[in-house]
Amino acid sequence: MLSRLMSGSSRSLEREYSCTVRLLDDSEYTCTIQRDAKGQYLFDLLCHHLNLLEKDYFGIRFVDPDKQRHWLEFTKSVVKQLRSQPPFTMCFRVKFYPADPAALKEEITRYLVFLQIKRDLYHGRLLCKTSDAALLAAYILQAEIGDYDPGKHPEGYSSKFQFFPKHSEKLEKKIAEIHKTELSGQTPATSELNFLRKAQTLETYGVDPHPCKDVSGNAAFLAFTPFGFVVLQGNKRVHFIKWNEVTKLKFEGKTFYLYVSQKEEKKIILTYFAPTPEACKHLWKCGIENQAFYKLEKSSQVRTVSSSNLFFKGSRFRYSGRVAKEVMESSAKIKREPPEIHRAGMVPSRSCPSITHGPRLSSVPRTRRRAVHISIMEGLESLRDSAHSTPVRSSSHGDTFLPHVRSSRADSNERVAVIADEAYSPADSVLPTPVAEHSLELMLLSRQINGATCSIEEEKESEASTPTATEAEALGGELRALCQGHGGSEQEQRVHLKGPQLQQQQWKGWEPQDF
Repeated sequence: MLSRLMSGSSRSLEREYSCTVRLLDDSEYTCTIQRDAKGQYLFDLLCHHLNLLEKDYFGIRFVDPDKQRHWLEFTKSVVKQLRSQPPFTMCFRVKFYPADPAALKEEITRYLVFLQIKRDLYHGRLLCKTSDAALLAAYILQAEIGDYDPGKHPEGYSSKFQFFPKHSEKLEKKIAEIHKTELSGQTPATSELNFLRKAQTLETYGVDPHPCKDVSGNAAFLAFTPFGFVVLQGNKRVHFIKWNEVTKLKFEGKTFYLYVSQKEEKKIILTYFAPTPEACKHLWKCGIENQAFYKLEKSSQVRTVSSSNLFFKGSRFRYSGRVAKEVMESSAKIKREPPEIHRAGMVPSRSCPSITHGPRLSSVPRTRRRAVHISIMEGLESLRDSAHSTPVRSSSHGDTFLPHVRSSRADSNERVAVIADEAYSPADSVLPTPVAEHSLELMLLSRQINGATCSIEEEKESEASTPTATEAEALGGELRALCQGHGGSEQEQRVHLKGPQLQQQQWKGWEPQDF
């Protein structure tokens, strides 16, 4: 009997689990791990696959069965952290944004950060005024399709790419103008470098928003950046606290506290409320890790932190990685032939040891393509179907664009700064928004009305059942009436679908491409 129990225990420990990690270009890396494999083992496998040495800026994200995001902890078992049934699905993302991404040692690292920031731009996390947006989009075009060629790029070619949540015809023309006249001759690496330099100057660079409410019940987004703690509320950055002014982070239940010590012995306690205790704990852990990474001089200064005033009470957490200063010092010592980078639709920039991702998919979620009812040149057809990593635009998007935002860090010392003409509102794919249980047709219609992205599977399933203009108008009226009946606007009561299984779920999960 004892030997049978021991044999069963041994089989359990030796069991292998399949893991799929979605990379920043939306390709996938699949491997198997043992039951007791730590997060560090999986992360090292991934970085080896990518030929990545400056890996401390990155991490692996996953969503638990309760739809809460987490960063994989490298010192703990992968299987125990995920708490879900295999096969496991995770995402490789930038965890700590470099304070100066242009100063990264290797091109492969800059390219991966470029892909992340491009995603931030697409999902509305990185806000910018129209002139900056046009320049950023033009850099992306130059990096992915090269110099403007009238034989390949007919009138309106920039409108076929989706760079932002919303576009305008004026903006599209400005993007094409910059691409045609100002960026000719730039290599992909140069365009990506210029993109990073521009993005780093924006107020919302490095913002990974955590939705919360203040003590008055007003919505707010909390974020940790390379420069400090940020609170975005409405169209303003209402708080910007430098890391050396943050003295303590604490949480109790859904309540998050940030203790601040400023000049002249001035002490402040900022209080915010997260949607759930789990979301609050995740916010607290992100704050602890970001503060340690950006503030400390060396990792030996890292201490275990308690979420409560009493050390023996509440949650305890310790950051386990290196700090920014150590990472930069280590990067300066890298001496190797630069790894080859396989950009989508581009000739590799190096002829050295290669990293291979296989067939490239779009680096941000694909948008639903509509039939083009106009006569277009052959060059446009080849452009639309090429392997570029920026998705082809859906013509269902609105004509308005991102709100204006101040892009200069000259006034970063101000405590309150206007960042936009409208409220900061990242794409729905980054918020766990409650949705009503409606029919498949109503959900699909809502995605078309709101210009939301859909998966390839959804696109195939919905093509045969797309409502006519008359049916869409009728259903649209029903949707608007339904939204008003729930006490919110159509914009606030968006309904999304990510696979048929979500019809039975009350809460919308995080989009797979955007953990």
